[in-house]
Amino acid sequence: MTTLIERIRPLRKRALDATEKGRPFALLLGRLGVGLLFMSTGWGKVHSLDKVTHFFETLGIPAPGLNAVVVGYSELLCGAALVLGVLTRLATIPLIVSMIVAILTAKRSDLHGLFDLIGFEEFTYLVVLVMIALLGPGNWSVDRILGKRYFDEAT
Repeated sequence: MTTLIERIRPLRKRALDATEKGRPFALLLGRLGVGLLFMSTGWGKVHSLDKVTHFFETLGIPAPGLNAVVVGYSELLCGAALVLGVLTRLATIPLIVSMIVAILTAKRSDLHGLFDLIGFEEFTYLVVLVMIALLGPGNWSVDRILGKRYFDEAT
């Protein structure tokens, strides 16, 4: 007589194998989701640097004009890098920093506890960016193609 665990074990293995096959698609969706978002917000910032500079002034961010340019272009360029999967892990770093700064400045007055933090869109983007930084871009990326071709490795 087989136990319940013995009957469940092959089902569990098949389910895990099936979900593992979806990993490249999940990483692509994550990259596209945050990449397109940052491309869009970066584009808006780059084309409204005076407004972004003024907003940064109200937040007390040092060198608001310089930081408006840095944030706008890093969102635009790093977002594009995520979409393509080019220098993916490196591209997450400025965006992670940007989300941390956004939470500590623009969202600070709304932050009263853990549940406020996890309710922020910026926190969700931060979590996805950290996941991409740790897991890599996945199989469907320029990084993967270049890594395989020039370094005989998967990213």
